[in-house]
Amino acid sequence: MLIDGRSFAGNTIFKMLRPRHRDSPRLSPIVNRMQISLFVPCYVDQLFPGVAISTVRILERLGHRVEFPGAQTCCGQPAFNSGYWQEAREVASRFVDLFAGAEAVVCPSGSCTTMVRHFFGELLQRDHLASAATELASRTFELSEFLVQKLGVVDLAAAFKARVVWHDACHGLRELHLKEEPRKLLRAVRGLELVEMREAETCCGFGGTFSVKYPGISLAMDEVKVDSIAETGADYVASGDSSCLMQISGLLHRRHPRVRTVHLAEILASTA
Repeated sequence: MLIDGRSFAGNTIFKMLRPRHRDSPRLSPIVNRMQISLFVPCYVDQLFPGVAISTVRILERLGHRVEFPGAQTCCGQPAFNSGYWQEAREVASRFVDLFAGAEAVVCPSGSCTTMVRHFFGELLQRDHLASAATELASRTFELSEFLVQKLGVVDLAAAFKARVVWHDACHGLRELHLKEEPRKLLRAVRGLELVEMREAETCCGFGGTFSVKYPGISLAMDEVKVDSIAETGADYVASGDSSCLMQISGLLHRRHPRVRTVHLAEILASTA
């Protein structure tokens, strides 16, 4: 959603976060300071801007420079998954043009990172941007992947006193092969007790347009997930994708209202 050329998340980040965050203490002296471009997914931009804010806080506390290209829009995944490849191609081309010069692109979503990493090349293979899309894919990272694999950071001096269970979102787990990265980060959080659920790797049933086209199947899958979460006695279920948490939250509210949802970035940005 664009407001005067800048998305809602962009306005929130730079009008609310920057003025009070500029002098925040860093975790440790940084050796290789990076210029990081933040890619904010559509649903984070419009519904969960706090996730984007938390991502900026994490990266800046590590001493890196973070920019938010205000002209960014969607990665094209909804159109791509629905078979509208020409429309998705136009959006993907815009994305590649906008982020072409980025040293690194970080996204708090395994789903949208997967679109750039694995499907831009297929979508733009006959386009003049084909080589640029492939090159950009190698510099685009999901948040936990970037922290653990690229930066070699596990302990962010975060504090979050609660019992937390992790939901493995499908794209992060199956496309990006991220399993231990978020768990390593969570185990280092002060006061956090990480527990595992029986159906950790089971899909929550969201799947973007899948939940709209097949609501009955989506609900049945969600029921398996939320009951598994509740069995652990966790206070929170965490994930790297706000879309999954949105799906899970609705049914949790009706079945197990004591359990809340929280994005990984929000936990890692917490210091109290």
